[in-house]
Amino acid sequence: MKLKNPRIFLWILLGIAALIGLYFLPPIHSRLSWRVDNLRTQIKYYFNPPDEAVFQPSAPQPTEPPSAATAEIIETLAPTATPEGIEATPAPTLTPTIIPTAIPEQHLLTGFKYTDQHNRWNYCGPANLTMALSYWGWTGNRDDVARVIKPGEVGVKDFIQAGKADKNVMPYEMLDFVNEQTEFTGVLRYGGTLDLIKRFIAAGYPVIVEKGYYERDYTGKVAWLGHYQYVTGYDDNTQEIIVQDTYNDGPDHHDPYEKFEEGWRSFNYLFMVVYPPAESETVNEILGLWLDETWANEHALEIAEAEAQNASGNDAFFAWFNKGTSLVQLQRYPEAAAAFDQAFALYAELGQDDTQRPYRIMWYQTTPYFAYFYTGRYQDVINLADTTLNETISEPTLEESLYWRAMAEYALGDTTNAYADMLETVRLNPNFGPGLFRLELWGVQ
Repeated sequence: MKLKNPRIFLWILLGIAALIGLYFLPPIHSRLSWRVDNLRTQIKYYFNPPDEAVFQPSAPQPTEPPSAATAEIIETLAPTATPEGIEATPAPTLTPTIIPTAIPEQHLLTGFKYTDQHNRWNYCGPANLTMALSYWGWTGNRDDVARVIKPGEVGVKDFIQAGKADKNVMPYEMLDFVNEQTEFTGVLRYGGTLDLIKRFIAAGYPVIVEKGYYERDYTGKVAWLGHYQYVTGYDDNTQEIIVQDTYNDGPDHHDPYEKFEEGWRSFNYLFMVVYPPAESETVNEILGLWLDETWANEHALEIAEAEAQNASGNDAFFAWFNKGTSLVQLQRYPEAAAAFDQAFALYAELGQDDTQRPYRIMWYQTTPYFAYFYTGRYQDVINLADTTLNETISEPTLEESLYWRAMAEYALGDTTNAYADMLETVRLNPNFGPGLFRLELWGVQ
């Protein structure tokens, strides 16, 4: 077939090439790339709804002694992890106490610099941590935090766009920032209670919590997401907690106690307190029994087991997931794996109504990988990572899932894919300590 006017065709090609060239100019690309990414995500979610992705655990196998590969591996994703060859310093023996003193009916803290997450991607972690540090006089900003715990993928020149791929900052990364990058210290525990939060607030210590909430996503359904919030007050008269929300609700947002606890439940009642080292004695007194991390994890386990008895729907899934998380924290891995098997079985049965399955759960919480890996269920680790990376997210940019897939591949002798996945973890996040440590151990450049 002969074109009637070849010049028109040539001009069309030149026009397309010019548009592509303009798109990649930094000032234009920074403004339009996120729209293109969002469109691509909408198209993928339309044809492959993420809430329809279901991970099916294998039939539980008898627990076997760890393989040689497993025996050399430590829990490098935990904030208290000690790399091989380095002797841990024994923790001091502390006697937990309970503070019986009464607290006021209401209290509101001020003195922090309110910080939002606007004009940034997935920034609730840096924004909340900035508020927590500013309360004690720290003068940095949210980008100072993000450059360490959320630096963005290598090769993307624009700082804001580079951070888009990192969907979540883990609690241990925030704790490490406080302990290693500032003059302050922090404590992180599971199994918190509303009463404990109020005691901290009444004594002058704001609290960071990680919660779940629901909003409509690209498909028009109500979807679950994870979110940090900075708690600065409470009011027993109105039965409300007061939070600084970095996203939709803004400063001094009042949340009913029941609604607050409902969202908090999906993260196993995790909380974090930042404070000057000189305040340690007072903080330890307020913590009481939670000062003992083992007790706190056992307490969280008791809560999860009690809630699993009567919960239904998403709450039942979260209760069993929390049970698995607490058992991982207690290093009871076979029991944890069984709890996660039950959680994922409940997940598969959740209905396809207006509220979607919480398909983002593995973006924020990775304890199932620990449970399956440390019981030798390496293929389940790989299958869960594959489901998470390929079916619940528009692009496979979760360094934690890539890390655990690499660990399982390595344990199975697939070093080629293990090295590739582990290298990808540090391309996505060049400050990702577990990936850097593992690559050095494996001798991979």
